[in-house]
Amino acid sequence: MRVVSGIQPTGKPHLGNYLGAIVNYVKLQDEAHASGGRCFIFLADLHAISQPHDPTELAANTREMTATLVACGVDPAKTVLFNQAQVPAHAELQWLLNGTARMGWLNRMTQWKDKAGKNREGQSVALFTYPVLQAADVLLYQATHVPVGEDQKQHLELARDIAQKFNNDFCSDKDPTFTLPEPYIPPAAARIMSLRDGTAKMSKSDPSDMSRISLTDSPETIMKKVKKARTDPEPLPSEEAGLEGRAEAKNLVGIYAALTGRTAGDVLAEHGGQGFGVFKPALGELLAETLKPINARFAELKNDGEALDAILARGASQAREEGRDTLAHAYRALGLVRG
Repeated sequence: MRVVSGIQPTGKPHLGNYLGAIVNYVKLQDEAHASGGRCFIFLADLHAISQPHDPTELAANTREMTATLVACGVDPAKTVLFNQAQVPAHAELQWLLNGTARMGWLNRMTQWKDKAGKNREGQSVALFTYPVLQAADVLLYQATHVPVGEDQKQHLELARDIAQKFNNDFCSDKDPTFTLPEPYIPPAAARIMSLRDGTAKMSKSDPSDMSRISLTDSPETIMKKVKKARTDPEPLPSEEAGLEGRAEAKNLVGIYAALTGRTAGDVLAEHGGQGFGVFKPALGELLAETLKPINARFAELKNDGEALDAILARGASQAREEGRDTLAHAYRALGLVRG
């Protein structure tokens, strides 16, 4: 079992990142470690430069996200934790795969259409070829499992298409260059929505800080945000069917369920009939208690740039070693001679 996943170091990590991705990183890390496999988690700083960015902020955010991951339980002793920029093989392999990827495939990517909008001519080439770098990210390490949400499934399918075409075009059946990765959709992957709009994902880019719970928020700030979260005047139903058409109520119940490892039905069986004046404080206390140890560990790490750089350097060294054979195989398959 070889698990590969990346997270962009942009902005402060929030509850959606934690419950939607980081919690599952920790589970997968332990599962892969126990089975003798390997887990690779990287900070996608090369992806971050596909759109306008501030270089100083990017460097600071990369360290901050590293501190967050470690504070949340990602263990550098079990996981290869690194940032892409320290492993040139990611960019090298992307270039090699650009010869196999097809314009038509990339043009069909939903995220390209969404992010480019009507101004496609004004977008960077990096934004267009972003999915090819994603393919390189996972194929470099012969990933068998890649955690994906609904918005990334199409990109993993592209990675499989690129790997299959490369193997077919340049390799024998007995000596393929790449393993075709399988999507790993965690059974308990939580989709956390904005506290201001239950139909929109919780996002770092939302202009309102009240729309999200940051992992670095104080207990007082958490309670304030939860109490001010948009809801409706009706009490909580006793069964899940009663949440239909109530996006904000469904979101708050879903957060409570994800934090406690229970189903929404279990939460409603306990809290059904309550108004939000009672449920919101209970949720706020649960959030504050859950995030308290993460916050404390993050506070220890965030200002220790030397320790964070050491974690990333050690992980990058391991990643370079792990990806060396795959990259060399790709060069040979293409007939390229390296010095």
